Amino acid sequence: MNACMRAIFRYAGSGGLLAGLLVFSGCVRIPAPSAPRPPAPRPPVTRPVPPPPPPPSAPVDVVFAIQTRLDRAHFSPGGIDGRWGPKTAKALAAWQTCHHRPATGQLDDSLIAALGDTNGILTTCTVTAADHAALGPHPDSWLERSRLNHMGHVTIEERISETHHLYAGALRRLNPKAAWPNPPPGTVLVVPDVDASRLPRLARLEIHLGRKCLRAYDTQDRLAAQFPCSIAADKSKRPAGETLHVAVWAENPEYTFDPDLFAEDPEAAAIGRRLRIPPGPNNPVGVAWIGLDRPGYGIHGTPQPENVSRTESHGCFRLTNWDARKLVHAVRKGLPVAVLP
Repeated sequence: MNACMRAIFRYAGSGGLLAGLLVFSGCVRIPAPSAPRPPAPRPPVTRPVPPPPPPPSAPVDVVFAIQTRLDRAHFSPGGIDGRWGPKTAKALAAWQTCHHRPATGQLDDSLIAALGDTNGILTTCTVTAADHAALGPHPDSWLERSRLNHMGHVTIEERISETHHLYAGALRRLNPKAAWPNPPPGTVLVVPDVDASRLPRLARLEIHLGRKCLRAYDTQDRLAAQFPCSIAADKSKRPAGETLHVAVWAENPEYTFDPDLFAEDPEAAAIGRRLRIPPGPNNPVGVAWIGLDRPGYGIHGTPQPENVSRTESHGCFRLTNWDARKLVHAVRKGLPVAVLP
């Protein structure tokens, strides 16, 4: 299996830093002193900035295994893809904190031994007729979306990727011979095994704006989960330093389209009224909504997992659909949500 995964994936990463030093000098004409002239001071020595640490020298199948185990432990790398990046490093640092290790976010031999075993990482799933029946359109128009009964997945590729917490490109690399994007019923696919226990009862949540992540703590004040999240593009809509509270929550929520929130969209101005967008994984708030005790603020999923912690929202905190589904099962009314810088 290890050799198979190495053949399927390709891993590349390099880093470097080019530094230069510019020295200025000048002279001033002065009268000759009666005493010997003191030696001119030496120019200050500028030491180059050390380069950032290189990506870990772990094979792609080992990184894939580490991401899968972090996901199972509720320290989400975003999507599993076998490639090392900032979200995986943050997930590893959170796992290290939970296990009382220095939170470096960098791999070493002991971490590879603890998380990188490639045995028991992969499983299979079979595409069914029900999977195909659950697919549906995703029109660009808000008005056309409001006329649907369900905002389902558009392709089997999207459906299987979301179910198994990986990016579509990684799913294709694991299954290069499948008839993408819609392999027929009966197709057996290789996927990561992301089966995990539910989150424990939670005591509080923290949203770290700078790190673009959400942390959950259990009733013993132990770090129980960390999920990457997107934050508001407008800094005035980020309630930094405040503590909000969970007010309501729902799986598979409807979404109310408000044209006032989409001033940049010409269609919104033309519609001029609110619309009901039906539930489903491609609903704008995904498969879960956790409303906070400030109007318009909430934690929710998204139909675009690749953009989590990269693009920024109108004010809410976006998680991947699979992380939002985990969290919605663990919240309660009044749960504190501290928004930190």
